Amino acid sequence: MKRKAKWIAAGAVVGILAVGVVIVNKYISIQKTDDTITVIGGSDGPTSVFLAGKLSGGNTQLETPKTEESEPQPETPEAEETPDAEPQETEPVTEDVQKDAEDSEVEPAEPEAPEPQLEAPKTEEESEADEFYVSEIPDDIFEKMQGKSYKADCTVPREDLRYVHVLHMGFDGETKEGELVVNKAIADDVCEIFEKLYEADYPIEKIRLIDEYDADDEASMSDNNSSAFNFRFISHTTKISKHGLGMAVDINTLYNPYVKTVDGKRSIEPANAADYVDRSMDFPYKIDHDDLCYQLFKEHGFSWGGDWQHSKDYQHFEKDL
Repeated sequence: MKRKAKWIAAGAVVGILAVGVVIVNKYISIQKTDDTITVIGGSDGPTSVFLAGKLSGGNTQLETPKTEESEPQPETPEAEETPDAEPQETEPVTEDVQKDAEDSEVEPAEPEAPEPQLEAPKTEEESEADEFYVSEIPDDIFEKMQGKSYKADCTVPREDLRYVHVLHMGFDGETKEGELVVNKAIADDVCEIFEKLYEADYPIEKIRLIDEYDADDEASMSDNNSSAFNFRFISHTTKISKHGLGMAVDINTLYNPYVKTVDGKRSIEPANAADYVDRSMDFPYKIDHDDLCYQLFKEHGFSWGGDWQHSKDYQHFEKDL
């Protein structure tokens, strides 16, 4: 019975298609073209296609139509880009404003130059050491020597002499500056000896160029001045002295006089040093074999006038050229 009913229904449809009638009512609408029929219907009117058929060689093939849900949905148009807000009008930049802006710009920092390495401040000992030095005779010093210690008949070339700057401890316990002119052959020795004396606080009252006394030995010695070069001859002789060659140094001359017998008479230089002729007496600033000054000069190869046999020059240290 079921198979028979099916063929009856199909036949009815074919018959309808053959006649080409379109039935339209509230529920069903059938449309036919040359080779296709479409049955449309639904409870809400002809809005749903529920049966479609294709005519082929006298046979009708029906296909279940696609529902509305299966139909492809139209593409949603892309949302139009919202135009940017209209730019607000701004006042033109004036020249002054532009200049202020330029001035306010932060300039790139220049690389910092490395800080100079500052030398550590010198200690008192280092500063004092700089005060002991030897140099060629400065022009101003040599000018002062002219006609005094460096006389017109001087046989010692200027280039053979040196200027020596030193410090010394005065009789008042204060540091003093001293200067001498000596032969270049002993300049370094003399500078070193005076530096050692200063370090030991050995007292020397004055160390001045004899030119301050107009190259007068007596005036210099009586003022207890310690000095070196003075072109002159040995007292009571025609021989150039070691001082005349710049090869001798006299120290604390008043307390260490030069004593010599001439024609049976004792000669004392300086003349005011008579109280210091007797070396057996104890008095300050006396040079003897126990004295540091004597020891330092001997260490540097000098001989002492206090060791002479025929005369005594207790202030005097000399070296052979």
